[in-house]
Amino acid sequence: MPLNRRTFLGSSAAAGAGVALAAGVTPAEATGLGHGQGPGHGRPRKRYSFTVMGTTDLHGNVFNWDYFTDKEFDDAAHNDVGLAKVSTLVDKIRKEKGRQNTLLIDAGDTIQGTQLSYYYAKIDPITAKRGPVHPMAQAMNAIGYDAAALGNHEFNYGIPVLRKFEEQCHFPLLGANALDAKTLKPAFAPYVIKKVRTPFGRDVKVAVLGLTNPGIAIWDKANVQGKMTFPGLEEQAAKWVPKLRSMGADVVIISAHSGSDGSSSYGDQLPHVENAASLVAEQVPGIDAILVGHAHVEIPERRVVNKKTGKDVVLSEPLKWGQRLTLFDFDLVWERGRWTVEKVASKVLNSNTVAEDKKITKLLGDEHRKVVAYVNQVIGTSTVAMSTVEAPWKDEPIIDLINHVQTETVKAALAGGEWAALPVLSQASCFSRTAGIPAGAVTIKDAAGLYPFENTLEARLVTGAQLKAYLEFSARYYVQTPAGGAVDTAKLTNADNTPDYNYDVVSGLTYEIDIAKPAGSRIADLRFEGAALDPAAKFVLAVNNYRASGGGNFPGIAAAQQLWANSDEIRNTIIGWVRSAGTVDPSTFASVDWKLTRDGTPVF
Repeated sequence: MPLNRRTFLGSSAAAGAGVALAAGVTPAEATGLGHGQGPGHGRPRKRYSFTVMGTTDLHGNVFNWDYFTDKEFDDAAHNDVGLAKVSTLVDKIRKEKGRQNTLLIDAGDTIQGTQLSYYYAKIDPITAKRGPVHPMAQAMNAIGYDAAALGNHEFNYGIPVLRKFEEQCHFPLLGANALDAKTLKPAFAPYVIKKVRTPFGRDVKVAVLGLTNPGIAIWDKANVQGKMTFPGLEEQAAKWVPKLRSMGADVVIISAHSGSDGSSSYGDQLPHVENAASLVAEQVPGIDAILVGHAHVEIPERRVVNKKTGKDVVLSEPLKWGQRLTLFDFDLVWERGRWTVEKVASKVLNSNTVAEDKKITKLLGDEHRKVVAYVNQVIGTSTVAMSTVEAPWKDEPIIDLINHVQTETVKAALAGGEWAALPVLSQASCFSRTAGIPAGAVTIKDAAGLYPFENTLEARLVTGAQLKAYLEFSARYYVQTPAGGAVDTAKLTNADNTPDYNYDVVSGLTYEIDIAKPAGSRIADLRFEGAALDPAAKFVLAVNNYRASGGGNFPGIAAAQQLWANSDEIRNTIIGWVRSAGTVDPSTFASVDWKLTRDGTPVF
């Protein structure tokens, strides 16, 4: 796609503020955003302050609602979620500071994550002829967003859905490093420049550069291969920031769908770091602030010193799903014929301190009710209740269900073919510690809650040696715990910040994980069908596309031969399996195949 040069106008609220946006290479004249502070000591100096508000990783959350439990969202910290809450915070800041002195941006992962967003991508798709307007577009337009960076999950439903969403938004989707694969030109607007009038007649040019994650090329390979390419954040920031400064930008903000810690979860398939925001701040001069996304962590304020200029770059990441709103407060001073950033500070506001904005909940009430009805459809029954509460440290039937469905699906797909005789194993993670299947009626929300991500299923050819390395890598998830003492499950997992979704169990094998030993030497008594696992033996591994494409950096899988792949989401496969089976009976598929030990003694 060529560079998007459209001019974006905000929602009726944004238009009322007299703010115009220019996307691409042509700055647009805009009114608003100016107020003066008093003169300094001696000769009066022109001063101006404004605030940039930011969200990230909204993941389809409009309401403070959990569609997987069908009740108001709550967690141990009593966080709230959703754009309706964000809207109230945004209104509060606009009233305090003057709407003309604020901007509102997002750092990506907008249209995937809840059953609300899934419904309007798959069940009643926005791409249909006379299809609906995406709820996230409706809400963000009504709130008056000025720009949003692309996240990697924007590509989960394919480029047509993303393009339709882009068309429905009254603000640009930014991605300076999302390039057309053939022309290598930006496939989306790289940046937005807002030309802002102050009371002094001296405009301030505020540039927002959008950067997304290079991992899209592997995580959504099926959707983007041959169509788009995603070079590294540092190289693209180094290309665009000087251009923005040469165009007269007084303030440069980056909205980056990339975490701050400099680590990578997808190995060496691409020469780019997944979480590169701090590296961008260090390496590229001319940046004043970075709105950070992707990592799902809360960073009220982090200061990174640019190695070339010695100046601080302020980073902030608001917590996911609309739980927090970042505020960047900029103080500018007029000197040497232009505006200069004198000070930047950031903080986050908690959305659980305010009520939902009724204009947003009313706007999308019909969509919400449709999705609630959809997720409550009964698709089968279960003989017992199953839960993920202890799944991070015990072999639980509910995770066995995922593996059983995946194993059966792959076996059926390979039946009668070249690989039909090989044994099929399966990997699965505990994606949510609050998922469950009740005894009795099972609904779509129950089954879908086991798999909140839009992962699809693949089959890869692996050896016994690769499987052992895979399990050793997975077992780094546990904190090393000496034998003899008590085990506190609250402190047992997530070693080295390994998230639950990057801890895999493998069905079809039996093994022990000795947590008294250091990571890398924990797998013991690894067997297949009762015999010690042959390192040279060949197996088929049913694996999700995220893991198969290098997600989590598990060894051996990304390079393993692909034997089969499916385009349907795994959670839909689970829903279909429950519909077909009618009854979920763990006695037909569940078994204890792995356990934690310390020096050979079971922990539980």
